Amino acid sequence: MIRVIASIRVKDGKLAEFLERFKANLPHVRAEQGCIEYVPVVDIDMALPSQELDPQTVTVIEQWESEAALRAHLVAPHMDHYREAVKDLVEKVALTVLKDVDG
Repeated sequence: MIRVIASIRVKDGKLAEFLERFKANLPHVRAEQGCIEYVPVVDIDMALPSQELDPQTVTVIEQWESEAALRAHLVAPHMDHYREAVKDLVEKVALTVLKDVDG
């Protein structure tokens, strides 16, 4: 299983518009072969000592059956359309791709 943490920094004042466009793409992504989970989340203040909050960041928690499924997702036509739709709303995207550790 492959897990992805995608941190998307949205330009100030553009969060609602970004989320609307992101959510419009969710059904397409979740219908992809190999997609187990694809969930956008935002920070919640828990007043923890080491917590870093950024109200302009959307984190996407993803799970994919395989590297091949993730690679297919990245080149899917609806993802090209999504990237074009949000390109003027996004400041930065950072991806962390993870695999489970045995035992």
